[in-house]
Amino acid sequence: MKFLAKLHSCMRQNKSLLCVGLDNSNSDSMIRIIEATHDLVCAYKPNSAFYEAEGSRGIDSLKRVCDFLQTNYPEIPIILDAKRGDIGNTNEKYAKFAFEYLQADAITLHPYHGLGALSPFEKYEEKGLFVLVKTSNPESSELQDIILKNGKMVWEMILEEVVKRDAGKGQWGVVVGATHPEIMKKVRQVIKGMIVLAPGVGAQGAKVEEVLNDETSHGLDMIINVGRSILEADKPREVAQLIKLTTLRYV
Repeated sequence: MKFLAKLHSCMRQNKSLLCVGLDNSNSDSMIRIIEATHDLVCAYKPNSAFYEAEGSRGIDSLKRVCDFLQTNYPEIPIILDAKRGDIGNTNEKYAKFAFEYLQADAITLHPYHGLGALSPFEKYEEKGLFVLVKTSNPESSELQDIILKNGKMVWEMILEEVVKRDAGKGQWGVVVGATHPEIMKKVRQVIKGMIVLAPGVGAQGAKVEEVLNDETSHGLDMIINVGRSILEADKPREVAQLIKLTTLRYV
């Protein structure tokens, strides 16, 4: 099943646009989070850095989490948050790790080498590709907001190139921080139905209602990612339930 179809199916089944970021290398802890929230989410997003930092033990933990999801909840997409991007032959190895070893359904990518360099990921036609366009961190303006000779900012140029690259296939999506609600409105006007992965809700200060509203949403086209606010909660299911409810009317 193609990523987009799998994502939409899970969104409808669980009536949710919530993605939980599995940002912890302790696989037992993450499996407990999955067990507590699996009926409340549209996807899970393990952040590769938290696992890589622990060396081989961490990679084994990441594999265990992915295997657990594929065995017990195969209907829920796995988005590997790896922010990969390099020259072509290196990307072939990154893609093989993500899509063949971990069997993730999608991955986050950076566009600095050009979208053409990401073609090794694109060859996995069943998989989803999320390109960093406007990130949630406060330093994002240092490069992403540079104004080019054509009067557009760098992030706007990247957005337009991703739309062209996808050409209606539904394989490509974009990462736009929920910390930039005004930019989110502009993005929605350009991409028209492509999926937006929106980090930044919760610990980074963004609110769901600022980016998910009648003006910015067109139905089943936005993934609201929340990590620390759920992972560090005394009652993670209750926090996830509250966030899910704020997305319910758009499913």
